[in-house]
Amino acid sequence: MPNEKVTTGIDAFREAALQCPLPGAVELIGEKWAFLILRGALNGLQHFEEFQAGLGIARNILSDRLGKLVTGGILERSPDPSDKRKVIYALTDKGEALLPVVLALRQWGERWGHGPASVVLVDRLNGRPVREICVQAEDGRKLGVGDLTWLSREDVERAPLKRGGRVA
Repeated sequence: MPNEKVTTGIDAFREAALQCPLPGAVELIGEKWAFLILRGALNGLQHFEEFQAGLGIARNILSDRLGKLVTGGILERSPDPSDKRKVIYALTDKGEALLPVVLALRQWGERWGHGPASVVLVDRLNGRPVREICVQAEDGRKLGVGDLTWLSREDVERAPLKRGGRVA
């Protein structure tokens, strides 16, 4: 029956969605101020006052979001050695790993939102702009939505390697 296939597909999606890490990630960093704080940290902001001045965010909201990012392991707090009354907020490895996420969202915004920004992220080595973030195959090919499918990790690990559409 055709309806059984649709129901089975929806059931499979629902089951996979319950195990998806995306909702937890969005809960932690998917809010406007969290992304802007993250952007600030990726650009060298470290002190509460710097974040507040750079973002124009209310103190109570900033305090709340910084606390959530610290609790989530994105930022870590430490005393400022030059002024014990101040705290330094620094990215953890987990926080630095969000660079491609922030950059992809920025690039999407440039393409589909507000157009190119007046500043460009470049490689310090050669001063050239970084490439657009994209989904790539293991061999480096750029992939679109139609090129992708979901498989269980177990099936992927058991499957023989395919080359050029053939099993190797």
